[in-house]
Amino acid sequence: MGETVIGIIGGSGIYEIAGLKDAAWRDVASPWGTPSDQVLTGRLDGVAMAFLPRHGRGHVHSPTSVPYRANIDALKRLGVTDIFSVSAVGSFREEMAPGDFVIVDQFIDRTFAREKSFFGPGLVAHVSVAHPTCPRLSDAAEKAARAQGVRVHRGGTYLAMEGPQFSTLAESRMYREAWGADVIGMTNMPEAKLAREAEICYASVAMVTDYDSWHPDHGEVDVSQIIATLTGNADRARGMVARLPALLGATRAPCPHGCDRALDHAILTAPDRRDPALAAKLDAVAGRIL
Repeated sequence: MGETVIGIIGGSGIYEIAGLKDAAWRDVASPWGTPSDQVLTGRLDGVAMAFLPRHGRGHVHSPTSVPYRANIDALKRLGVTDIFSVSAVGSFREEMAPGDFVIVDQFIDRTFAREKSFFGPGLVAHVSVAHPTCPRLSDAAEKAARAQGVRVHRGGTYLAMEGPQFSTLAESRMYREAWGADVIGMTNMPEAKLAREAEICYASVAMVTDYDSWHPDHGEVDVSQIIATLTGNADRARGMVARLPALLGATRAPCPHGCDRALDHAILTAPDRRDPALAAKLDAVAGRIL
């Protein structure tokens, strides 16, 4: 048994967590660069928490410029065991309406301008992301959101696009009709992949703000519409987060789904052939194995 440390990565509209005891914004140095912002640490209902605003306070990072590797590494260095990602999305499904939350369980990664792995030449590893989110955390997120009075959809495929522009009508129709995606966003990839490499359990809570551009009755995506919906979603998301400590508890057993052991058989490079400089950068992410 170990200590539970809940990490919250807040997306658009989520820039802080209220009610933390001993709250302090902390600088966390990472060999992978500077994280999006300082990390807010403290305790909620006796459980350690760390909050990182994905875009930085004041929304200074675009989806492409978010330093995903530095963010995940920083949370790992703080001892985070469980990450809840909260982000805004567009919906491809009539029933997944603006204001609803979707507990994502699959991704289609269409990003192309981001570093997607901690590993590389000199230290090669391949982790499985067949099931990229942790069912245990998804259960907790669903219970917390429903208790907050949110309409929740359990399960959904998140199409991660590069951005920063929204979809064309043709793209929106293709993602919805041919590819079977349920929601679309710009930030959960490579975030979920990096969390798996860092052996941190990860859950994605997608807050629907619009219908992308496919819906004949809603037209193109409008930022003012998104912001209006975000305001309501953000309040309910904070309420959801406040319920998580009671659901997870202060002590933690090994993940029953193996998220915290993802590197057990993933590293292929022979020990005597490993790049020592890269191995040094991986001290937090892969220290258990290396």
